[in-house]
Amino acid sequence: MAVRERLSGNEAVAYAIKQINPDVMPAFPITPSTEIPQYVANYIANGEIDTEFIPVESEHSSMSATVGASAAGARALTATSSCGLALMWEELYVAASNRLPVVLALVNRALSGPININADHSDSMGARDSGWIQIYAESNQEAYDNFLQAFPIAENRDVMLPVMICQDGFITSHGVENILLAEDNLVREFVGEREPEHYLLNPQERLAVGPYAVSNYYMETKRGQRQAMINARRVILEVAQRFEAMTGRKYGFFETYRMEDAEYAVVIIGSAAGTCKAAVDQIRNTTGKKVGLLKIRVFRPFPEEEIAAALSHVKAVAILDRSEMFAATGGPLGAEVRAALYQAKCQAEAVNYLYGLGGRDITVEDFCQVYERLEQIAADHRITDMYEYIGLRSR
Repeated sequence: MAVRERLSGNEAVAYAIKQINPDVMPAFPITPSTEIPQYVANYIANGEIDTEFIPVESEHSSMSATVGASAAGARALTATSSCGLALMWEELYVAASNRLPVVLALVNRALSGPININADHSDSMGARDSGWIQIYAESNQEAYDNFLQAFPIAENRDVMLPVMICQDGFITSHGVENILLAEDNLVREFVGEREPEHYLLNPQERLAVGPYAVSNYYMETKRGQRQAMINARRVILEVAQRFEAMTGRKYGFFETYRMEDAEYAVVIIGSAAGTCKAAVDQIRNTTGKKVGLLKIRVFRPFPEEEIAAALSHVKAVAILDRSEMFAATGGPLGAEVRAALYQAKCQAEAVNYLYGLGGRDITVEDFCQVYERLEQIAADHRITDMYEYIGLRSR
């Protein structure tokens, strides 16, 4: 039987770490992810797990130590947010190019500047091309569930890539929700033990990790990473199927909400999807208009073909970004979804919105206005502004 609890998103991830009992966790505290290593350190101090906790002097050192531990053959992870992720930048690429299956609990927070400690996706979106698998959560339950699936994905022999498990700072990380926890013995069986094929502490094998790659080899390394990301598509779904068998909770690349007959759709990532679902229900119940939602869970690898297929029947779609790309044409999610629609020759009108930067609220009423605009765009077949801000204060 599942265990019913009430936990914050940070507590939920820390509890997942406790159940997994990894070998090594280096960490440096940064808001709003600080509670994760704090809870884990308490578990260790109380003798509940035997993870080696390494307090370090910076986030760069945190990821460096995680990389070193993973290369040595240990199951290793860390947690961070915002500028902490930015300070890890160099090591993110090292972890991915060395095919190290480390896991990062990322609590999304705006990057400076100006200084801000609230939620948006500028930190993880900035790392979207670093070679990490990225999986996002709407709720505390999803943050917990995603974390349990991270190591089985990362450590699969066909993948061997680092995984970033993302949740929205303060909104889910500190908000307390009802949650269902899997039993410890089931989690241990599901996650299993790491059995590294090559590792530095193997006395039977001479191995160099992270050597200088001359031009004759560098491109082949990148092609190998790309293939691993392609393989991850299959493995993510296989792990999700095993997880569903254990818990009854079903996951895929994305979730569709009332999309079966939808004519107007929103595409979004993260906690704001819950608000959008409320708007979808309100619109359908009061007006009967056919609106729906596509919530992306897996952003890397990007499920281009599946997203295009799910949106193939809609008249108009709004893609909502919680991160600015400064391309002056749209946000990162908008660019990739629009490219997917174009590649699939989808006829839906598409518009991109920017919302929630620095933790700014988005409401049911805001989403209702988005759907109203989609209806107008579909009727006129004309988009006056491809990229707009939601909730922007006018001067």
